[in-house]
Amino acid sequence: MKRRVGIIGVGVSKFGRRDDVTVRELAWESIREALEDAGLTQKDIDLVVAGSTAYRGVELYPAPPVSEYSSLLGKTPLRVEAACATGSAAAFTAVNSVASGSAEVVLAVGFDKMTEVDTPTSLAIGGRGGNYQWEFHMYGTTFPSYYALYATRHMAVYGTTEEDMALASVKAHKYASMNEKAHLRNRVTVEDVLKSRLISWPIKLLDSSPISDGSAAVIFASEEKIRELKVDTPVWIEGIGFGSDTSSIARRGEWTSLRAAREAAASAYSLSGRTPSDVEYATVHDCFTIAEIMAYEDLGFAERGKGATLLREGQTERGGRVAVNLLGGLKAKGHPLGATGLAMLYEVTKQLREEAGPVQHQFKNYVALTHNVGGTGHYAYVTVLSR
Repeated sequence: MKRRVGIIGVGVSKFGRRDDVTVRELAWESIREALEDAGLTQKDIDLVVAGSTAYRGVELYPAPPVSEYSSLLGKTPLRVEAACATGSAAAFTAVNSVASGSAEVVLAVGFDKMTEVDTPTSLAIGGRGGNYQWEFHMYGTTFPSYYALYATRHMAVYGTTEEDMALASVKAHKYASMNEKAHLRNRVTVEDVLKSRLISWPIKLLDSSPISDGSAAVIFASEEKIRELKVDTPVWIEGIGFGSDTSSIARRGEWTSLRAAREAAASAYSLSGRTPSDVEYATVHDCFTIAEIMAYEDLGFAERGKGATLLREGQTERGGRVAVNLLGGLKAKGHPLGATGLAMLYEVTKQLREEAGPVQHQFKNYVALTHNVGGTGHYAYVTVLSR
């Protein structure tokens, strides 16, 4: 049994260092907004899928206290995790629960309080997102180091420059400055990026996403329930593709592209009957600036090695051929791992419903896409949506 599934409610918390709230309160910020957006109450929810990662400070098993605090007790039988793609894993589980007929209305919520651990611990946890025994344990490879390997290889093979990567940071900060819920709202220049502190060459501080706290929630419903609720502008899930790859990047054979992302994109396009040229708006996983350039190529928006051209020509700006990350992306909006994939769906939903305010993109056919990578390409989800 497979049914059509749509999004009827979305919510997102303020991202950043959230010392003002517990993880339960943080999750409730987005859950409450999603319920209000959908015009529903907790009793209308059949199932809750909670997503959070290893960045669990005080609460080692956060789904039960979050469920209890949000008056969703008895509706949250599982927590999912897929590193940085945890939010998309929660969405994938929720969508399939509705599509299979197991539930009519499902709330997916992703959250993490990453700042409850110190930076060295955060880097150590991130390093375990790869192959702990052979990479982090023996060589100390952290996430910036992994993406520095991707960057140097992309530079060597295709001629991509540090200035090209800096353009992605400039774009992210520009749009985050217009997003009141973003972590980093300061604008930067190419020179600022190039002069910022070196993390792992060529990755610099302003090439990197921040360590953020945050939550995001999305409510999915069946087509039948959407008709019953008389939802004005549902956003339809046309296809969710997924992919995965080896734990050790040394075994992958190439470092200029993510196979998991390519496979996820190919599956999403096939399921939806869409092509890259149909996509008018996208959120891409820009944990580091090189990741945005690689995403353009993995999604088919640009040929291999030509991703930086889109940045140079402004083709991914608001009003461009395919607008990308107009709330600031992971790079400046913030990257609380468990929330990221669902925050992407929040952003796309707001865009497709024409509720994005100063960063509203102009659509012709109302087709959008989310691209969420877990680890350093260990997992990937690509979702095609339409209005």
